[in-house]
Amino acid sequence: MIKFSENEKYSSSTVFMRCLFMMKGTTIVAVKKDNKTAIAGDGQITFGNETIMKSTAKKVRRIYNNNVIIGFAGSVADALTLAEVLEEKLEQHSGNLKRAAVEFAKEWRRDRTLRKLEALLVAADKENLLLISGNGEVIEPEEGVLAIGSGGNYALASARALLKHSNLSAEEIAKESILIASSICIFTNSNITCEVI
Repeated sequence: MIKFSENEKYSSSTVFMRCLFMMKGTTIVAVKKDNKTAIAGDGQITFGNETIMKSTAKKVRRIYNNNVIIGFAGSVADALTLAEVLEEKLEQHSGNLKRAAVEFAKEWRRDRTLRKLEALLVAADKENLLLISGNGEVIEPEEGVLAIGSGGNYALASARALLKHSNLSAEEIAKESILIASSICIFTNSNITCEVI
């Protein structure tokens, strides 16, 4: 159970599903396997529900001296703001991703401006893989797979299946999962950006 306050308790799957459906218009998947973590994302930016504005966006990037990879879903401006705040927290906590993420989530919940930002972040370093939500949750997956965005369910299902039933690397699983999601989700394309740590 994840405890947010004295009166709030949720299972990690409930929180994950709440977060998964918050954002539309992108797909990010993260896979941890054999001491490697890959985060992959598609390149589509959709305006409203009908218009593809860009097909080559980069939604996965490195921060904190290339020691942390993030992928984001939601408003691009909001996600970039949140990435800056996470990087500040990483600097304050000497690169400790878990501690930085928890402090970041606390600030996200307390700060009125940050609370209005609509984005989810997946963050990874060499040891950790975390989902950081706009509701102040920090979730570490049990199975080494996370996915967010409109195609997140499809990418999550394919990544779990490939992790369990193939010999593919983390990078190959992440890329293939985005390709599968792009064949199902109209808000996801096959222009993949992938980073591995």
